Amino acid sequence: MNALVALCHFCELHGPRTLFCTEALHPPSPSPSSQAGPSVPGDRDRDGDREGEGLTMRANSSATQRGEMCEGCRSLPASHPGFVCPGREGPIFFGDEQHGFVFSHTFFIKDSLARGFQRWYSIVMVAMDRIYLINSWPFLLRHLRLTIQSLQSTALKVFDNEQGVCPQRAVRMNSVFSPAVFPHQRSGNAARSLTSLTQHPNLWASLHSSFSWLLKACGSRLTEKLLEGAPTEDTLVLIERQTEQEEEMSCWEGAEGGGTKSQRHQSESELGHYFLYEDVKLDELPGPKFRSLRHLRQVLGAAEFRQLAWHVLMGNQVILRGADPGLIQSAFTVLKSLLPVGCVRSVPYSAQYEEAYKCNFLGLSPDVAIPTHVSSSEFSVLVDVSSERGCQISAVGEDNISSLYQFTISSANTQPTDRGPSLLNKLEVALSNENLSVDVVSHCLLCLKEEWMNKVKVLFKFSKVDSRGREDTQKVLALLGTTGPGEEDNVRLLKFWMTGLSKTYKSHLMTAVRGGERSPSQ
Repeated sequence: MNALVALCHFCELHGPRTLFCTEALHPPSPSPSSQAGPSVPGDRDRDGDREGEGLTMRANSSATQRGEMCEGCRSLPASHPGFVCPGREGPIFFGDEQHGFVFSHTFFIKDSLARGFQRWYSIVMVAMDRIYLINSWPFLLRHLRLTIQSLQSTALKVFDNEQGVCPQRAVRMNSVFSPAVFPHQRSGNAARSLTSLTQHPNLWASLHSSFSWLLKACGSRLTEKLLEGAPTEDTLVLIERQTEQEEEMSCWEGAEGGGTKSQRHQSESELGHYFLYEDVKLDELPGPKFRSLRHLRQVLGAAEFRQLAWHVLMGNQVILRGADPGLIQSAFTVLKSLLPVGCVRSVPYSAQYEEAYKCNFLGLSPDVAIPTHVSSSEFSVLVDVSSERGCQISAVGEDNISSLYQFTISSANTQPTDRGPSLLNKLEVALSNENLSVDVVSHCLLCLKEEWMNKVKVLFKFSKVDSRGREDTQKVLALLGTTGPGEEDNVRLLKFWMTGLSKTYKSHLMTAVRGGERSPSQ
């Protein structure tokens, strides 16, 4: 991250001072001095700058400047830019485009010799990117508070020990005050360094490690993505889900009295149980796994794969029941690529049945019974995964899934699945063409999904927003090329995919329509 983190101190004799600074440097070529290793706190007086892996720790090296400063602010040159607000504790943000923007957190350290028994310090982060710094506010605040609490707790132990040996409050009340001794009292031993206040022998090395980690972590938590053209519906839905998750986490962290600790732990455990393997990539799943749609089609067979893919595209609940969570999750991963992100509701592996309104992809353990109303419904399909007896993975290999498992597909659906939808017909042509690689088939599927999402948007605008009649809707369907063979399946697919449209698109469309309705009257 192109920023610097500094520890500042408000000295009663010299005003604001920068004690310690860690910043990221990007030299054009590595130098021998940059490969010398991490800085040693005891060598701060001999070496002004020590570099290590792009991070520099700066300390004071001028004897003249050291003579002009007290021990409390004797670390970095006074000319080094820095600012700390000697006021209340807490974070503050300020700056401008010319000099940069600053995130500062002010705090105090207990000192038995200081006025009011405390000294004011501040940790500041300086950067030129205002938006990035503001977006990093919660992250910086959370981790800077950990560093501050560590410093305060260490200094408090030293303060309590010193007060136990010699209480300073009674000494000050009994001492004689006169203008002649006042300057001596202020410039004497009262000016103490942070090292003496905390009795931490490796304080500067510890702070440098903490600041270095903060710069690296803050720089990698937010990334920029180049979007060519308008964002897709999948991108918008993912952004909305991420925002909802962050808001939900903030509500959990900020809620007071919103449930007992055991209740929160139970809900978190259930959430982690339901979404086991949810964000795991195929390469990271243990054991045998499906690698692609073509691999799944080869294992199940063309007819069984079409039946399963038809249920997925129609929005029916797909249930996989077996003893291997990794295999089930890999099947869900390749099947979910058939749908827009907004249409996917998944419970990868559960010990109990979940209703269809909660998920359209459900993984179950082998001993879970399917309710009668589900097994007799035409809006669900069950795939039982059973292990072949006498077969071991080491003997046949992980890729030979057909030799390790047996797949049984059952559904109460009586409608033919060999007519449509048109998207599935085109996809099967691509899957059956062995001259096309897996990557080419993936791009083909992506283009088909974008094509049908555009049709979904037109139908949504025409039927839901404009509220046209059935006859006009039929004309639009014919214009979109969804009529003819498999028309019923095409319409069902379009209606199901409408549920996957992003809230951003729906809101934008409704706002544009309402604005267009008001403009003639105005």
